[in-house]
Amino acid sequence: MALYLEANGCISVKVAFLGGARYSQPLDATSEKKWRLLSELGEMFIIGFSQDLRLRRFTQHAHFYLLPKFPLPVLRYLAMFTVGPVLTLWLILRHGVRILVAQSPYECFAASVAKVLARLFGKKVALIVESHGDFEVSLFLQRRVLIPALYRFLMHKIARFSLHHADLLRAVSNSTHSQLRSWMPKKTVVQFPAWTDIDVFLKAGEIKKNKGEKIIIYVGVLIPQKGVHFLLDAFSQVVKAVPEARLWILGKEENLEYAKGLKEQTERLGLKEKVKFFEPVSQERLANYMAQSYVLVLPSISEGLGRVVFEAMASGIPVIGSNVGGIPEMIKDGKTGFLVLPGDVSALADRLKWILKHLEEAKKMGENAHKFAKAFFSVEKYVQNYAKLFEMAVEILNNQSR
Repeated sequence: MALYLEANGCISVKVAFLGGARYSQPLDATSEKKWRLLSELGEMFIIGFSQDLRLRRFTQHAHFYLLPKFPLPVLRYLAMFTVGPVLTLWLILRHGVRILVAQSPYECFAASVAKVLARLFGKKVALIVESHGDFEVSLFLQRRVLIPALYRFLMHKIARFSLHHADLLRAVSNSTHSQLRSWMPKKTVVQFPAWTDIDVFLKAGEIKKNKGEKIIIYVGVLIPQKGVHFLLDAFSQVVKAVPEARLWILGKEENLEYAKGLKEQTERLGLKEKVKFFEPVSQERLANYMAQSYVLVLPSISEGLGRVVFEAMASGIPVIGSNVGGIPEMIKDGKTGFLVLPGDVSALADRLKWILKHLEEAKKMGENAHKFAKAFFSVEKYVQNYAKLFEMAVEILNNQSR
């Protein structure tokens, strides 16, 4: 059945992951580490996207089958919905894959179709569906959508179909857990956080901060959902009270119209000399940038767990985040950072000014954050959690065979 127990008692499996993640060839350092560790559990196959318009297939710890990164999201979904089921079915029939992991209810459509088709060939597979954020509203916060009512109807039908065929569900936070539970109350939901190469950030805390400039940092894709426009408005108030404040914005321009608007907003507010935009950087450089900063801000309107929050905490800096999604599960208000209501520009500005004016207290917050991050996440726990999830999937398959 392509599932077996090794001599040490660990489950070894053949697993296919499907998702919208983009990979380079060769893999970047953090992706290389992730798949090297997960490949210890068995043979891994990944269906995702390349970082250009080329189809790519290569092996580096896992077997990668990458679809072209089309410029429009709708084209990427079409690629996943059409090519994904065929490719997944081929992995089931040709390579003996027996566990499918879909990294959102939408990408899961391809896995669900493949699961149904596999039954026609007498092959049974276990399907795990993950949720890394509020999938009901995130599509509409990322970019403008033509005919939103129709789009919402179709995507909800796809999510319902996918979740119906799931054998197990995985959430990354309490909020995503609750959402999955509300959609599928009778299905088992397993919860553990998303991957991060936390060791890189734990080491970064030793870097000394620049005494001349007080850097505020934002890290994440540039889409409306992330609320960066609120941060710029708040920062315009901060620099009046703290002239040495600077704002670094690191992230991919996923929504070009929104990114252009942010730069225009920066000029309109007279902040061009104090705000710097960066392209995405490696984890090592990101850890360095975070360690030079005094605070990270995540002003999201909607968020899953916000991996960047515990990356910043591991770097030893406090975090100001919106009181939405999984963010309150990580930020202890007044101890490791501050929580503000999404869109509350005045509150965000006040908290930023407080941190930049109370450096000793902010340093203590950063130390508390560092301790929390170290206890909250480890790569060992991450791999162990997937091992347990795969064991549950194997048990489901074994029960189906009886």
